[in-house]
Amino acid sequence: MAFFTSEYTCKLDAKGRLVLPAKMKANLPEAASSELFMREGFEPCLELYPLIEYKKIYSKIAGLNEFNAEYRKLQRNFFRGSTTVELDSAGRLLIPKPMLQYANLDKEIVVVGMGNRMEIWNPEEYKKFLINDPQELSELAEKHLTEHD
Repeated sequence: MAFFTSEYTCKLDAKGRLVLPAKMKANLPEAASSELFMREGFEPCLELYPLIEYKKIYSKIAGLNEFNAEYRKLQRNFFRGSTTVELDSAGRLLIPKPMLQYANLDKEIVVVGMGNRMEIWNPEEYKKFLINDPQELSELAEKHLTEHD
């Protein structure tokens, strides 16, 4: 299982390539360490998955009943913003231009470990989705982590 944490400020080169942070790269499963899956996130960011982790989500979405209009709409919109990307020998991956535009990515970006995946953000957009009040974070944790006890 992949295990990604922390956040890293990175730079894109002129061609839209990202050098994956060393700690993120080190946590990629060895079996598929050069092939990753990128999709447009639910927020204005990109999500990057090791193939083994993406297959779990793919199975859930692809397994929905195709005769249900709402499920088809979810499948269409989920899969249209997805693509395979590969790490080159220098540990870089090329972010497709439409995805750069979707997430409003320019030179400086933030890569965030999210457990089974990574998120790639425009730094200004990223700040809008952070909790800055420790009390709010505590209440959110209590609400979602204690209800299953």
